[in-house]
Amino acid sequence: MATYLIVGGVAGGAGVAARLRRRDENAQIIIFERGEHISFANCGLPYYVGGVIENRSSLFVMTPELFKRVLNVEARVNSEVVSVDRVQKTITVRNVKDDTTYTQAYDHLILSPGATPIRPRIPGIDHPSIMTLRSVSDIDRIKTAVDRSETKRAVVIGGGFIGLEMAENLKHRGLEVSLVEALEQVMGVIDYDFAAQVQQHMRKKGVTLHLKDPVKGFSKNGEAVTVELESGKVLETDLVILSIGVRPDTAFLKESGITLSSTGAIVVDEYFTTNDPYIRALGDAICFACPLTDHSITVPLAGPANKQARLLADALIDGNRKPYRGTIGTSIAKVFDLTVASTGLAEKTLIALKLPYKSAVTHTSSHADYYPGSLSLSLKILFHPTTGKIWGAQAIGYEGVDKRIDVISSFIGMDGTVYDLAEFEHAYAPPFSSAKDPINMVGFIGMNALEGISNPISWREVDDLIEQGAVILDARSEMETMTGGMLPGSINIPHTALRKRIAEVPKDKPIITTCVMGVRGYLAERILRGNGFTKVYNLTGGLHSYTTVMSERARLN
Repeated sequence: MATYLIVGGVAGGAGVAARLRRRDENAQIIIFERGEHISFANCGLPYYVGGVIENRSSLFVMTPELFKRVLNVEARVNSEVVSVDRVQKTITVRNVKDDTTYTQAYDHLILSPGATPIRPRIPGIDHPSIMTLRSVSDIDRIKTAVDRSETKRAVVIGGGFIGLEMAENLKHRGLEVSLVEALEQVMGVIDYDFAAQVQQHMRKKGVTLHLKDPVKGFSKNGEAVTVELESGKVLETDLVILSIGVRPDTAFLKESGITLSSTGAIVVDEYFTTNDPYIRALGDAICFACPLTDHSITVPLAGPANKQARLLADALIDGNRKPYRGTIGTSIAKVFDLTVASTGLAEKTLIALKLPYKSAVTHTSSHADYYPGSLSLSLKILFHPTTGKIWGAQAIGYEGVDKRIDVISSFIGMDGTVYDLAEFEHAYAPPFSSAKDPINMVGFIGMNALEGISNPISWREVDDLIEQGAVILDARSEMETMTGGMLPGSINIPHTALRKRIAEVPKDKPIITTCVMGVRGYLAERILRGNGFTKVYNLTGGLHSYTTVMSERARLN
């Protein structure tokens, strides 16, 4: 009879335990969890604070008692694993309640310790009203504070997923909410042009944003907290939610001889095996090769952890037969009325890794415009400029964001190209999509770029081309330019009049065609190319993308 010891519960550890039991009825399986709860919906914690999830008990997926009764798995809560002895094949466990320790032997050890919130050494950070969110006990403290009638103001430090979700839910509870982010944008997993749309939406919902302005220190002001920013701004608040990221919770492994990365993540192979054949690991605390680039990554998401759990358990039972193909980091978040999602590599990552890419952006509708209830949806893909391989995608809108990102994620997982997106066959009826889905549209843009039919450029490239003498040709109607304005130095020739007025376009300079969304700009580009113009570029995403970015950048200056 094999003995499997599992360090950590929630998605990874609890998932491994359940799958092991289904595969091996006779094994001894013990989970050790430092906290009081073995398996809970940590992704739902912010919504419990906001009152969207009313019943606290609904957060608990499995209790120790239920684990024992249903799966015959022993779950020891309040049990912190403090060290691993690889020679003796034992772990040392500390009882959190009485501080006693004991050892437990294993045949196989599975590490799923998760991640812990980062608390930087900022002056005053130990103030009791400064809280982090990672566990049920954390959310209980936060909710108690929010429920107090004296709590009127909150400052969220960090603009990642948890930070934005907390900002929304605190606002939902009626608090005055400010969000502080050290970087120039919220949601670091997406690119600036899409983050800019999120930021504008948050301001409309009443959240005050302080971007590119790190916290300098905290101080006590009676029962309140004073937050001082690097810019000199001072925020007075009743509650601070610290959400600036997480790091692998692996301090207990430093003396074990298990190989850790520079970030403290556990290094594993495609079968989740560490440098010790009897120790495997999964979840938020591991690093592995990115399937798109082979560079080492850590992806702290519940979806991958659950899938890893199943594969790891099968590898223990069957041997190393099914390798883990990695994760491309597909993620989604609700930000007030908006849905924001991404998959694969972002533009900033491609730039950092010096990988060649082109981008295609479409601003369209969630379903056919003529059918009632159509809502705006923006979709962006990044792809290799010669092979068309899809690097990544991002989407933002009010409806249908999830299905578009899920489809593109699947194509990326199968080494798909922009041609696959162009040919993608979707279920079409006016209430659900258009005959040419947004996925098809970005595929068409990418395909045209590969075949030399079009040369789409992003907002990042406009200023450099202008410095090289490029002229912007605004293909909108004259009325649109009068009411909406034009970029400085632009010439306005509507695409419908361009053939008659083509002599007005300088042939000795690069031409950037544009319109609101990019479609008429593309038509203008084709007219120019058909009349002998060679240096023509179409602004993908049109003025919608460019002006959104520039208006946000102006706020930072």
